[in-house]
Amino acid sequence: MMGEEIKKKVIKIALLLIVAVVVLCTGYVMIVLNWSYSKGERVGYVQKFSEKGWFCKTWEGELQMLPVPGALPEKFLFSVRDKAVIGKINSSMGKKVSLFYEQHSGIPTTCFGESDYFAVDAKVLE
Repeated sequence: MMGEEIKKKVIKIALLLIVAVVVLCTGYVMIVLNWSYSKGERVGYVQKFSEKGWFCKTWEGELQMLPVPGALPEKFLFSVRDKAVIGKINSSMGKKVSLFYEQHSGIPTTCFGESDYFAVDAKVLE
């Protein structure tokens, strides 16, 4: 009798620990995906933009930023989660674009995007 009560308590504690870990992990992911470390804007031409991944499909892009004459070009890597922004970027390929982004640091996996920088809007400048 005493052994069965101990087993039930151990199972109950183990289940509570598992639930607590899942809740904490989910909360952490929700916080880092919805709270931005920084926000900004980059201007240039979208060089690459494609959906990537085996299991977690994400849209990844590369913005070729406009350098000062004589300077080496700089690339800005970004991810996109919003379908409306994906459409805007796809329709702006080959044109000068202003890309608005948010930086989300600490995302634990690449299932949400390969970059810390997530495009939240795009505007054609030409």
